[in-house]
Amino acid sequence: MNTHHIPHQHQHILARIRAATERAARPDGAVTLIAVSKKQPADAIRAAYAAGQRAFGESYVQEALDKQAQLADLTEIDWHFIGRIQANKTRQLAAHFDWIHGLADIAHARRLSEQRPAKRPPLNVCLQVNLSGETRKGGVMPEAVGALLAECRMLPGLRVRGLMTLPAPAEDEAEQRRPFRALRDLRDRLATPDCPLDVLSMGMSDDLEAAILEGATCVRIGTAVFGARPLD
Repeated sequence: MNTHHIPHQHQHILARIRAATERAARPDGAVTLIAVSKKQPADAIRAAYAAGQRAFGESYVQEALDKQAQLADLTEIDWHFIGRIQANKTRQLAAHFDWIHGLADIAHARRLSEQRPAKRPPLNVCLQVNLSGETRKGGVMPEAVGALLAECRMLPGLRVRGLMTLPAPAEDEAEQRRPFRALRDLRDRLATPDCPLDVLSMGMSDDLEAAILEGATCVRIGTAVFGARPLD
């Protein structure tokens, strides 16, 4: 695979993130880029790593494990699972990932906590919130997040870091900002000094500016970093 374009595209996305962060009057470095590497080969991840990228997002467990084995020499990688959690994959998720975005089920939370290896720190998790009310979308309804948060905080193998959402696409920036603002407001209501929920995982290529203006701390970007997925 030709990976020569990846450093340039990576820098372009970082420039967009910096510009949006400055526009939001937020400090430089307030937003982390998660490079969504699902269906990208290990060579593409290696090229992005060489360009300075450290956080990578995967959605398919076996594919991710294969790439992790190929990239075991890259010791500074943070692996983020951004796919839908399946109960029969929680042991692998607990053992091989640093972050889970999209936790929305207390049964999954209990399994992840129990199966987190004792030698590793608690698994960082973001609770997925369904702000659209669409039943086909993952996540818990806003009114149920507090109860899920309270239960997850009792699990020693997990560390609840914040909230995540995948809103419906919108063309206009004002429309894009609305669900992101709702997630930030929900976080502000639920946060406490001992559980600040300092992570808001929201925003992708088409709406990262709107997400950053509303407080995103990490954005998930795939094609704009790597190009088209070669395995699609």
